[in-house]
Amino acid sequence: MLFGKSKDVIGLDIGSSSVKIIQLKEGKHGYTLVNFGMIALPPETIVDNAIMNSAAVVEVVKELLNSTKIKERNVVMGLSGHSVIIKKITLPTMSQEQLEEAIHWEAEQYIPFDINDVNMDVTILNPNSTVAGQMDVLLVAAKKEMVQDYVSIAAEAGLTPTVIDVDVFALQNMFEINYEMNPGETIVLCNIGAANTNLNIINNGISLFTRDLTVGGNMITEEIMKGLNISFDEAEALKIGGQSTADGDSVIPQEVDKIIQSVSDMIANEIQRSIDFYTATTADSSIGRIYLCGGCAKIASILRILEARLNIPVELVNPFRNIEIDERRFDTEYIQNIAPLASISVGLGIRRPYDK
Repeated sequence: MLFGKSKDVIGLDIGSSSVKIIQLKEGKHGYTLVNFGMIALPPETIVDNAIMNSAAVVEVVKELLNSTKIKERNVVMGLSGHSVIIKKITLPTMSQEQLEEAIHWEAEQYIPFDINDVNMDVTILNPNSTVAGQMDVLLVAAKKEMVQDYVSIAAEAGLTPTVIDVDVFALQNMFEINYEMNPGETIVLCNIGAANTNLNIINNGISLFTRDLTVGGNMITEEIMKGLNISFDEAEALKIGGQSTADGDSVIPQEVDKIIQSVSDMIANEIQRSIDFYTATTADSSIGRIYLCGGCAKIASILRILEARLNIPVELVNPFRNIEIDERRFDTEYIQNIAPLASISVGLGIRRPYDK
């Protein structure tokens, strides 16, 4: 979904708990970090991927632009959730131009919304397919109402939407500039945020299966709130950092640790169900590795539980792994600390108009 021409952009990731903004410069040897900022959103600002308080989001975006001193106004944003439909379909072989003309009629059988209520994009996955007369096509549709909500946020903050991307594909773009994929290996990118989890199963650079799950770190925070009868902020602090001891160390109280373990197991169960569905419906279904990111990825029990449940190696993603960072301009300790939360914003920040 494209809205204009520009070479330079900023990536804007509006998550359910925070907004991240990034500016990357592309050079001969890769990408350099120019700017990065992150500010938390008030609770309930975004619920089920729907913006409930657009004024609060606009204010946070403006604050980020001011604090980072970013001058670029062309922005790439990402969408996720039940208002976004991603389907891999098989169609008779045709050119990209023919496909874009035909897809309006073909898409009706795959999209559970009125075709006039969605924005669509489509691309050919295997232009050199060996199956005579057939090709695999990736169809992406998003409700116009949702797209317009995000476009309006950008406009009110003084930004110009250049590309509207999808979070699961932003994850893939982030991964591809930072990691080598072994030929033939199938991997899972898993971004566990505050309210949602994005899954993208990839083989040889092609997305085979995507899913957005309505589970995330807020489930842990809410259970700590209920279990200890404390505020959201207090529960969030316990979830992330535990309690400080007299000598400055941080420990997680036993009752909090039990809650974290229990809810982590529930989140892992939902992820396992989706991966099991993929493996049960795919002929070549062996998965080599899971790459984990998102705010919840910083909770060690999630990684351990996933690894034990699925019997697949799980690795924490570093979205800045191959990005040059000037230590004189950035606090590298801070950047590495927030790295799991920056994965989608990095994937958005490397997008350029008219790339597929």
